[in-house]
Amino acid sequence: MEKDFWLSKWKDNNIAFHERETNPLLLEYFKELSLAKDSRIFIPLCGKTLDIAWLLSNGYKIAGAELAELAIQQLFQELGVEPKISPIGKLNRYSAESIDIFVGDIFDLSKDILGPVDGVYDRAALVALPQETRLLYSAHLVRITNNAPQLLITYEYDQTKLAGPPFSISKEEVNLHYKNTFTIDNLMSKDMADGLKGHTAKENVWKLH
Repeated sequence: MEKDFWLSKWKDNNIAFHERETNPLLLEYFKELSLAKDSRIFIPLCGKTLDIAWLLSNGYKIAGAELAELAIQQLFQELGVEPKISPIGKLNRYSAESIDIFVGDIFDLSKDILGPVDGVYDRAALVALPQETRLLYSAHLVRITNNAPQLLITYEYDQTKLAGPPFSISKEEVNLHYKNTFTIDNLMSKDMADGLKGHTAKENVWKLH
C-alpha cells in the first residue's frame, strides 16, 4: 500500500474520492447481507465516509480501519462525538459508543485486536490497492473477519486508459480473491452514468457469503 500517497491526499485535502452523501449502493443493497440490527460491521480503509453515520443511525455497530489519522479526527468531529483514543499494538484505537476505528496500517490489525464482526462493507478498500497488494489484502481481510459476509463494490474499465486508483477489478479477479471462501453473487452491474474520471466504466456490487 502506498502509504505516503494516501497520507498526502488527506494532508492536502485532495479527497475527491470522499463521497458527499451516503453511497446509494449501500442504501439499496446493504439489506442483502440480512444482518440484524446491532450487528458489528467492519469497513476497511473507511476514511471519514458518511456511510458510517448512516449505518450507526440504522442501529449497527461500526469497526473501521484507516491509515490517515486526520481522516478519523474529522470523522468523529463530523459525527459530533468525542472519541477515546488508546494505543493498541502498532495502531491507535478511536472509540465511542457503537464505534471503534483502528488507525494505522490495516496489515497491523489482527483478528484479536479487531474483535468479532458480523459483516464487511468494502466500498473503497479493494479498489484502492495496487494489484500486487490486493491478494495480500483479501486474504488478510478474510482472516481477521473470520469469513464474515461482505458487500463489495468494484469498478471495471480499461486500465490502460486510466492508471487508478480506483483500480479496475474484473469478475475473474473477484473470483480469484474470494471463490475459495465465499459464494459470490453479482447483485448489480451497470454502466456509470458519468463514467469514471472521464472514461467509460462499469460499477459492480457483489455479495460474498
